[in-house]
Amino acid sequence: MTLGARIAWDDTVLPFQLDRSDIRGRVARLDGVLDRVLAQHDYPPVIETLVAEMALLTALIGQTVKLRWKLSLQVRGDGPARLIATDYYGPTDDGEPARIRAYASYDATRLDLLAAPFSQIGKGYFAILIDQGPDTAPYQGITPIAGNSLSACAETYFAQSEQLPTRFSLTFGRSRLAGENERWRAGGVMLQHMPKASPFASGEGGSGEGGLLAAHDILDEDESENWNRANILLDTVEEMELIGPQVQPTDLLVRLFHEEGPRVYDPQPVAFGCSCSDDKVRQSLSIYSAKDIRYMTTAEGIVTADCQFCGAHYEFDPLTLGFEAVEGPGDNA
Repeated sequence: MTLGARIAWDDTVLPFQLDRSDIRGRVARLDGVLDRVLAQHDYPPVIETLVAEMALLTALIGQTVKLRWKLSLQVRGDGPARLIATDYYGPTDDGEPARIRAYASYDATRLDLLAAPFSQIGKGYFAILIDQGPDTAPYQGITPIAGNSLSACAETYFAQSEQLPTRFSLTFGRSRLAGENERWRAGGVMLQHMPKASPFASGEGGSGEGGLLAAHDILDEDESENWNRANILLDTVEEMELIGPQVQPTDLLVRLFHEEGPRVYDPQPVAFGCSCSDDKVRQSLSIYSAKDIRYMTTAEGIVTADCQFCGAHYEFDPLTLGFEAVEGPGDNA
């Protein structure tokens, strides 16, 4: 692969469809954007791994949803890794990149640095939140944590909450190309059976963990055959094919699914991006009284706030904050 071709596929999500199997999918490559996401924080490796997997899932799922604004993924648990949160902002204009940001909250005193990262979450839930912007009601779907990975949680979510059989094959980690510095790279494939007007699932429980639905609880016999065949083909993928950069996503699809009639669509570029701003912080503080604001004021006479996603630092005059503000933001300018 030429350098130009490699760069063209860095930080992209490629949508595709398998016409023979009635299955849609995505191929994602995250390179510089994942480095940017993780560079905002100083996480231990066990937390970095969870954030990397969540960011890759977010890129794949976010591109599947026709968003006007934001999709969020959250995993909350009772283990040392208390929260993994990511946001995907849909592109504002044609040709513009989607934006991703992520952060994690964890208890460093309880964290086992030698344990499997997923085991540090414990019991909890996996949630997807979709916000289509002003004047719309946000959507939220929640399922219990299940399986042994974040991708397994996402598969369970789609089967249980959306009744859409879904499969992820992901790989991520630090790698070094000849003549380059070590950096984070990630790649993955998402398969999803096309939605039906009337889901096939019936009965009160499924065959998955804890009685949750699994793919074969949803599909009829013919659909199950197509789904199983596509999954068997995906099982042959190799890590270096997923993560690249030597294999182009289009070549990977031909290698895996040439008999399924793969059809590709325009790739979506992805970039790191945060939506925090001075105005948004002020708005979040507008619910507090002057007494509350005084408790937040430092000895230096200012109120400070830091963005958990990008680390941006904000400082405010306390007199300009809260619903009892006595000055406007620019009164002392």
